Amino acid sequence: MTSKSYRKLTQAEIQQLEINNSTADNWDNIQVKNGFDAKRVYACHFSGENRIGVLAGSMTFFGQLERPCGLYHAHFHNCTIGDDVYINQVKNYIANYDIEDHVLIDNIDLCAVDGESSFGNGIEISVLDETGGRKVMMYDKLSAHMAYIMAFYKHRTLFIERVEQMILHYTQGVCSARGFIGHHAKITNCREIKNVRIGAHTLVDGSSQIENGTINSNEHAPVRIGHDVILKNFIVSSGAVVTGAALVANCFVGQGCVLGSQYSAENSLFFANCQGFHGEACAVFAGPYTVTHHKSTLLIAGMFSFCNAGSGSNQSNHMYKLGPIHHGIVERGSKTTSDSYLLWPAKIGAFTLVMGRHYKNSDTSDMPFSYLLENDDESWLAPAINLKSVGTIRDVLKWPRRDKRTDPHKMDCVNFNLLSPFTIQKMANAIHKLKEIKAISGETTAVFSYNNTKIERHALNRGLKLYHLAIMKFIGNSIITRLNTCSLNTVDDVKACLQPDSQIGEGDWIDLAGLIAPKHAIVELLNLVEEGDIQELQQVEDCFYSLHDSYYNYEWNWTANFAATYFDKPLTNMSIEEIIQIIEEWRESVVAIDNMLYEDAKKEFRLEAMTGFGMDGDHKTKQLDFESVRGKFESNDFVKEILTHIERKTALGERVIRQLKQANKKA
Repeated sequence: MTSKSYRKLTQAEIQQLEINNSTADNWDNIQVKNGFDAKRVYACHFSGENRIGVLAGSMTFFGQLERPCGLYHAHFHNCTIGDDVYINQVKNYIANYDIEDHVLIDNIDLCAVDGESSFGNGIEISVLDETGGRKVMMYDKLSAHMAYIMAFYKHRTLFIERVEQMILHYTQGVCSARGFIGHHAKITNCREIKNVRIGAHTLVDGSSQIENGTINSNEHAPVRIGHDVILKNFIVSSGAVVTGAALVANCFVGQGCVLGSQYSAENSLFFANCQGFHGEACAVFAGPYTVTHHKSTLLIAGMFSFCNAGSGSNQSNHMYKLGPIHHGIVERGSKTTSDSYLLWPAKIGAFTLVMGRHYKNSDTSDMPFSYLLENDDESWLAPAINLKSVGTIRDVLKWPRRDKRTDPHKMDCVNFNLLSPFTIQKMANAIHKLKEIKAISGETTAVFSYNNTKIERHALNRGLKLYHLAIMKFIGNSIITRLNTCSLNTVDDVKACLQPDSQIGEGDWIDLAGLIAPKHAIVELLNLVEEGDIQELQQVEDCFYSLHDSYYNYEWNWTANFAATYFDKPLTNMSIEEIIQIIEEWRESVVAIDNMLYEDAKKEFRLEAMTGFGMDGDHKTKQLDFESVRGKFESNDFVKEILTHIERKTALGERVIRQLKQANKKA
């Protein structure tokens, strides 16, 4: 807004202000808009240069109480105040702030900017390694994927140097000696707010101390900062909630995150839809959907993603020698049970259940969907058994439904797929390693050793079977999805349809904290930055979005290449009968896995599951009470979904097989 929109106070307005017990160091340093109502300024003091907008209308408070907009009982120093604001009971002062229209500020101690501030941008967060070896420089638009590369690709020194220069350039652009409070923000019953940018529609209610940070709220995804919260050196993204006396220092809080109930977090990054209550985080890289709800839970020096940490979960990041330099990786979809413990360094495979205390540095990253169990101070691995767990499937289904991000611009690209090139390639590695272990150890060995864990023979054989079923399910899903996009009139049509679109997607895939992408595409991105072809942060983020949007195209390229290796024959060289055989095995795999899930779900309805129901009745009362609370097995939504899934997949397989047979007849 230009200075032409303002004018100096009239003598009549000055007289009215003085009648209302307002004072100024110099009335000539106050400018107002036409329509300014001096009667709505009471018991205020003005120092420095101030601008005031139109004061009209009213604000609605809790309990439907209406109060007229205006400035009451406050000291303003070098402020610009928008239209239709309500500011009341500022015990000390508001200094060096631009306050937009329709802002409500009531009962606070202090709101000020002292000197030039970057408002949290450019601060280095010491994740994983508390000594700072894997520091991530945060900024307003930091994505989980950018943070992942900055934390784990320190060996690409030129890339890190150039990205940090980009962030510093962005930081310089937001540096200012003036704070900002966006339109329709509400700040009530707070103590100190120092060097903070506050976005539109923010609600700050009862916080204790907010210092050196940015609240990136907007009308689509308001941010809420609640009672007794202390925030220092931070960035809070749109749609996030920090409340309940949370203590947060040197942290990035991503979109849709919730931290509360006295949660303590330091030097940590939280990305889309993380939740932290009661416990503690220190030097944590919390990828999307990392959740901890328990007072006794400590997450420290670890990278987590789609993780649920049980009560009393704990890790150690040093061995009392060179300090807290060790870190751990818990890949996507894993869970830790109550009182679990992991000694870093360790790497836990995707969708693993960790139960008990583990004192050896295990690496199970090539054994996804496993149980890692403790027995007599030893770590035992049950490969692939989590593929039978109905809880695993339930988690995957619930994550999209629990996406709290309402901002049209999603900063993190989140791939929810259970089976993907990332997990399937690990299963293939697992099959190779399990067969190798079995061959080396001999047929009489009852217990095998693998990366500081032990595997029983029957668990190894079961793992081989389950991994194969999952791989066939994935390959079959990909083939059928692909064939459904094509006209299959002839054998040539089928072969052309199964041809890869390009080589993009071949090779290893990685999970960049939610974004599943070909590794070579990420390496190419790093090269472009190092070579100077990419010089803007937004260009890097655009590459992430492009990879996310192209996932299924690249997935097919990978699948076609992987299937050629898995079957020792390219799909395009197979006969129609061989393709039909794959689809029939796919159907058998889907039904087999679904039947295992069905049986696992049935355990939740067995007699022992009814313990504690029907408090004062007989067995019949117990069953009726159970059914009234938990429902009947046959009517359970998830059970019904399993049964209909079997029907859908069976029908789909039959339809595709009929199409293939018809195409084969025309050959």
